[in-house]
Amino acid sequence: MDAEDFRQIRDAVRQLVRDSVVPREEQIEDEDRIPDDLRAQAADMGLFGYALPEEHGGLGVTMTEDVQLAFEFGYTTPAFRSLFGTNNGIAGQVIAKFGTDEQKKKYLPRLADGSMIGSFALTEAEAGSDPAGLRTTARRDGEEWVINGSKRYITNAPIADLFVVFARSNPDERGGRGISSFVVETTTPGVSVGPKDKKMGQSGAWTAEVFFDDVRVPADALIGEEGRGYAKALTVLSRGRLHIAALCVGMAQRVLDESVAYAATAKQGGAPIGRFQLVQGLIADMHAELLAGRSLVREVAARYDSGEDMSIGPSSAKLFCTEMVGRATDAAVQVHGGMGYLRTTPVERFYRDARLFRLYEGTSEVQRVIIGSGLLREAGMARG
Repeated sequence: MDAEDFRQIRDAVRQLVRDSVVPREEQIEDEDRIPDDLRAQAADMGLFGYALPEEHGGLGVTMTEDVQLAFEFGYTTPAFRSLFGTNNGIAGQVIAKFGTDEQKKKYLPRLADGSMIGSFALTEAEAGSDPAGLRTTARRDGEEWVINGSKRYITNAPIADLFVVFARSNPDERGGRGISSFVVETTTPGVSVGPKDKKMGQSGAWTAEVFFDDVRVPADALIGEEGRGYAKALTVLSRGRLHIAALCVGMAQRVLDESVAYAATAKQGGAPIGRFQLVQGLIADMHAELLAGRSLVREVAARYDSGEDMSIGPSSAKLFCTEMVGRATDAAVQVHGGMGYLRTTPVERFYRDARLFRLYEGTSEVQRVIIGSGLLREAGMARG
């Protein structure tokens, strides 16, 4: 799409977020769900497939465009973006990048129009950031694969129509080798989903355990090359990390706006608290780090699109921006004082919501390992 078409899409997303979603944040928090009419609005705007290929019903945005939309999504409750995030991100991208033509034709149009929810089933109790502990197995039996195991913290699992499942298909391999990926529809016998997780924050964004008990899928459920599933996961996780970094920029902008508005009007001793220089200092630090994060994300997105850096840069962006938004939400609570500790104050909710960003799709510690080891490999240091 040309620049003007994208600008119109971005502006429409901004209006939807600020006019329709922001006023209903407390409702989403209290009911722990996205209202059906907001889901319908998101689908009508094409948000379930904005990052999927145009030939399969998506908008086909570049990474540079993706992060600009994420800046807008991040301005409100993360649950809204989470509703369609897995379709565009880690679930949909595996099918779009590595699926067969038949898989793409069967699933991508329905993911793009929102009639189907995809979910990414990688994480396990003993296999989070490191695949070495992955226990779910896939055994070939004639013209079928038989999958057994369980997954944990799976986003959108309670409402998913299909899972992109990662399982060890070669028990003799270790680490990331010998892992394959499969498309498994949730109606397949043997698939079951546990109760919704009770989380610290991000109400309305549902996660749950998923169980596979002798789940039989046809041979053509395999996505891409057998034994190369984890490499696919890393590819889409890298894109997802940059997207999360952009979400954090959007959230930091929101809590800064909330803090500036509060400091300009709330009074102590007859004067706005914004007149106190220490309050100004908190706001100034938030603003400086926000600008740094936004510039970082834009630069890394451009390098991602050019193919110059699709690993170290996204990890650096996720590391900096997820830590940055943690500091921003903490400072926002401090600016609000006692009001910032009340559940009815937006910054209190964002304080809890922000904590997850430093954990999922690779913890901050894992990002540091990716960055450090990647730079040293580029310098010629041997593996091992």
